[in-house]
Amino acid sequence: MRALASQPSLVDQVVEAITAEIVRGDLPSNSRLIQDELARAYGVSRQPVQQALLLLRSRGLVKEAEGRGLIVAPLDVDFIRNLYQIRAAIEGLAASLAARNGSARAKAEGTRFIEMGLESVKSGSLDKQIEADIAFHAFLGEISGNPLLNETTSPHWPALRRVMGEVLREDVGMPSNIWDEHSAIMAAVVAGDGEKAERLGRDHILRAADVFVARLKAQQKQQSRASTSRRIRLNPRAVAAD
Repeated sequence: MRALASQPSLVDQVVEAITAEIVRGDLPSNSRLIQDELARAYGVSRQPVQQALLLLRSRGLVKEAEGRGLIVAPLDVDFIRNLYQIRAAIEGLAASLAARNGSARAKAEGTRFIEMGLESVKSGSLDKQIEADIAFHAFLGEISGNPLLNETTSPHWPALRRVMGEVLREDVGMPSNIWDEHSAIMAAVVAGDGEKAERLGRDHILRAADVFVARLKAQQKQQSRASTSRRIRLNPRAVAAD
C-alpha cells in the first residue's frame, strides 16, 4: 500500500488564514472576530471557524472580549520579552549542537536556507521572510540531533510570527541585518565551532528581542496617545471648556 500524503484539515486551513491576517496586520489588536463573517469570507461553515478560534485562543492570539465574543489579543510586551529569553537559550543550544552533530549537513544544505532568506528580503513579501526565518531555525534544530528543541519551540511560533510581522512591517532595514547574522551562525556551524555558534545564536535572538520589545513599546505608546487624543476631541465638556 502507498502511504497517503497528509493534507491540512479545514480547521487547520482556517487557523492559518486567520493567523496570517493577524501577522500581516489585516486583523490588528482588539479586532472583533465574528464567526459568521469569517465563515463567509473563507467560504466555509461556522464549525471549522469556531474550532479554529478555540485553537487560536489556546495559542494566545485570540482572547475573550468584554461582554461577548472574541477579539485579536493585544500583544503583551512582558510575555514577548520572557518568550525571547527562553528562545535565546534554546537557539543557542540548537546552534551549538548543530555545530557538533550536523556540520556536514550544514555544509551541504545550509547555503540553500541563507539564499532562501535573502530572496525573501528581495521579494519584499512579509510572509516569505517569516517563512524563511522559521525554516532556518528549524533546520538548525533538525541537525542538532535533539528533536525536543523544535518540539519545544513549535507551540510558540504563532506568537513569534506575529511579533516579527509587527516589526518587519515598520523596519525595512532589519531583514538584511537578520540574514547577515544568520549567515554568521551558519558559518560557525559549518566550521564545527560549537562555542561560537552558541554565542552567535543566543546573541542573535537577544538582539532581536531588544529591537522587537522597543518597537512594540513605541507602537503601543503611540497608539495610546492617539486614543487619548481622540477621547479629548470627542469629549463635549472639553470642547465647551475651550
